[in-house]
Amino acid sequence: MSIPTTKIPDLTVQIIESGEKKEISTTELFKGKTILFGLPGAFTPTCSQIQLPSFVTHEKNLREKGYEKIICMAVNDAFVMQAWKEQIAPNADIIMLADGSAALTKALNLGLDLTEKHMGFRCTRFLLVLENSEILKANIEKNPGTCEISGANSLL
Repeated sequence: MSIPTTKIPDLTVQIIESGEKKEISTTELFKGKTILFGLPGAFTPTCSQIQLPSFVTHEKNLREKGYEKIICMAVNDAFVMQAWKEQIAPNADIIMLADGSAALTKALNLGLDLTEKHMGFRCTRFLLVLENSEILKANIEKNPGTCEISGANSLL
């Protein structure tokens, strides 16, 4: 699987900011040096036990390396993303991006069909390093059940 572009397309997405749902353009959201990591779903085992916690644990180290924003994306609605953040990362400065209709997931060719597992269309597990929406690094897991190259450790 590969990303069909070197730049994040300009779309309107939903994020959770200060506990509230907010619409924002990707151009605005991805200003500066940003980490965007995606995963199949909030509250799922690998996402909740490994991937998101790795960014919570290493947030300070990542900030010291110059990453201005850390953004977590899943094909879930904003309310689910908020509840998940409250459970897993309540004190972390991690932006939760709700790609409920999978618009950004599809634009980046990072979709994952989990229909046979009764989970529908999701996002594969990945990590992108961005600078003003330009993709500088793309780590896409071959097996979405693992988190070998899409966790915070791959940047440290």
